[in-house]
Amino acid sequence: MSPPKAPASSHLFGLLMAGAGVLAFSLTFPATQKAMAVFTAWQVGIGRAVVAAALAGLCLFLFKAKLPPREQMLPVALVGLGVVAGYPIFTALALEYVSSSHAAVVTGLLPLATAAFGRLLGNERPGALFWWASAAGAAVILAFTLRHGISGFGIADLLLIGSLVAGGLGYAEGGKASKAMPGWQVISWGLVFSLPLTVPVTAVALIASPPQLDGAGAGALIGFGYVAVFSMFLGFCAWYPGLARVGVTRGSQMQLLQPLLTVGWAALLLGESADAWTLAAAVLVLACVGLAQWARLSAPAAAARTAAAAPAAPAAPAAPVPAGRA
Repeated sequence: MSPPKAPASSHLFGLLMAGAGVLAFSLTFPATQKAMAVFTAWQVGIGRAVVAAALAGLCLFLFKAKLPPREQMLPVALVGLGVVAGYPIFTALALEYVSSSHAAVVTGLLPLATAAFGRLLGNERPGALFWWASAAGAAVILAFTLRHGISGFGIADLLLIGSLVAGGLGYAEGGKASKAMPGWQVISWGLVFSLPLTVPVTAVALIASPPQLDGAGAGALIGFGYVAVFSMFLGFCAWYPGLARVGVTRGSQMQLLQPLLTVGWAALLLGESADAWTLAAAVLVLACVGLAQWARLSAPAAAARTAAAAPAAPAAPAAPVPAGRA
C-alpha cells in the first residue's frame, strides 16, 4: 500500500517557502556590493555571521532548543565552516574584483557542487548523465571565465571556485544534519558554534579598517543588514522548511532560478549591464544544472521500473515429507 500523498495546499506552501528562500539568496551579491561601499570584504563576509548568530541564539533561547545530538556535532560544525564562514568570505572577496552578474554565473554550479559532495560523503549515487551534465556546466563556466584569454582568469575566479567547495560542503553536511533535527536549528547552531571564529575576525577587521559612514553609509548599512538578517539567517529559515515539505530533490529545483534572479537584481539595483556572454552563460548553466537535477530524479524511477520488470524468482520446491511422518 502506497503512503498517503501530502495535501496539495501543503505542497504548494512548501514550494512557496523554498521560493522565498531562493529569492532571499538571490539578492546576496548585490547587497554585498552595496555594503562594500563602506565596509571591507572581511567585515561583510564574516561580520554578517555575528549579527545573524545573535538572532539565531535568540530563537534557540525562545524555543528552548536542545543542543544537537553528539553524532550531529561534526556536521553542524562543518555547516558553520562551509556556509557561515567559507562561502560568505570567498564571495565577498571575489566581489572586490568582479560584478555580481559574473559571480552569479560562476556560482550557478553550487547545486552541482552540493551533489558532488553528497556523492563523496556516500549520501547519493547519481548516474552517468548527471556527471556529463556537470562536466558540461563546468565547461561553460571555464569558457565564460576564459573568454578574454588566460589573463581573464583571475583571483576572483579562484575565490569563486573556493566558494563552490565551501558552499557544497556546507549544504551537503546541512542536508545530512537536517534529517535528525529541524533545519532552522542546523543553521542556528552552525552560526552560534562559529562565534569563536567570527567574533575575533570581525573585531580585528573593524579595528584595522574602521568604516567611514559618509554619503554612501545608508545604502551600505542596508546592504549589510540584508546579508546578515536575510541571506545568513531568515533565508535558511524559509529554505529548509520548504525542502522538508516538498522533498530536498524536488525543492532544490527552485534554486535553478537563482543565477538569473541575481543578474536581474544586479541590473536593477546596481545598474550593471549584463552582456550577451553573461546572459548566455547563465542560461546554459541553468540548462546543465536542470539536466543534472532531472538525471537525479529519473535515476530512482528507472531503477524502480527495472526492479518491477524483473521476473520473480521461482519458489523453491517443498522438501519431500518422509513416508513415516506423513
